[in-house]
Amino acid sequence: MVGNDTGDLTLFEQMVRIREFENGVGTLFHRNLVRGSTHLYNGQEAVAVGAVAALRPTDPVTCTYRGHGVVLARGSDPVACYAEILGRSGGLCGGKGGSMHLTDVSRAHYGSHAIVGAHLPIAVGLGLGAQYRGTDEVSLTFFGDGTVNIGAFHEALNLAAVWSLPVVFVIENNLYGEYSPVAATTPITRLADRAAGYAMPGVQVDGNDVHAVRDIVATAAERARGGGGPTLIEALTYRQVGHSRSDPATYRPEGELDAWLERDPITLLERFIGDAAATASVRERVAAEITAALDAALALPEPDEAELLTDVIG
Repeated sequence: MVGNDTGDLTLFEQMVRIREFENGVGTLFHRNLVRGSTHLYNGQEAVAVGAVAALRPTDPVTCTYRGHGVVLARGSDPVACYAEILGRSGGLCGGKGGSMHLTDVSRAHYGSHAIVGAHLPIAVGLGLGAQYRGTDEVSLTFFGDGTVNIGAFHEALNLAAVWSLPVVFVIENNLYGEYSPVAATTPITRLADRAAGYAMPGVQVDGNDVHAVRDIVATAAERARGGGGPTLIEALTYRQVGHSRSDPATYRPEGELDAWLERDPITLLERFIGDAAATASVRERVAAEITAALDAALALPEPDEAELLTDVIG
């Protein structure tokens, strides 16, 4: 099947941009230029890109500390993202938030959040705000499989269901909560089944298929805009790297990574497009763009001391 159209090449470009950006972050970390840790999005690009493609620019989004990909999918400037991770002026949050707190209100992205599950009530609040104002905005939140065992997850889904709020909950099930496989921490294998306890749809989707993610999120968003209430989506995907940059991921069974690399989301879309020249051109252009963005961020100074205690207003 050949699906070579502008839409698919755009999706491909967005995923390649995230991958190149994350590879750059890994390089910075190993050069000891990043304070703290980083949590890379390699392998999960189709979830962010597919979901965001189904939204409107004004729909509020929140995500986890593994949030570089979501912010970039939302359209944030790679230079500003790199600058934030490096703690430089010109960063999305003035260089004060770092890797785990990328926020860009101008893109309706209300933050990456370092505390597991802490942003789900915020997503519900954003949905309540839209309902209260009478707009048709939909609040979408990304979170990992480990979050389904956090109290805030249950509280957020319960309240969203009771008030029929326009919220789409997206589980990025990458098979591991930090270093623990899902089966070691959760008594059910299909996490979308948690939705039944809150009388909302619970659907599972191939998180490495950008088209499938886009379509299922579009359905959930349309339902929410029409007053149908929230939906829980479980996107099955895989992080190709360790939990953080200090994790060699030696706990993975032999052959598991190789099997998932065969289903790399970027490779899958590239095969679907079926135009090697077009995708190669995209890869080359994006690689140059990201290299330039990294160089530009490295050239920025650290924030002035006078600004260190001032508020960040996005």
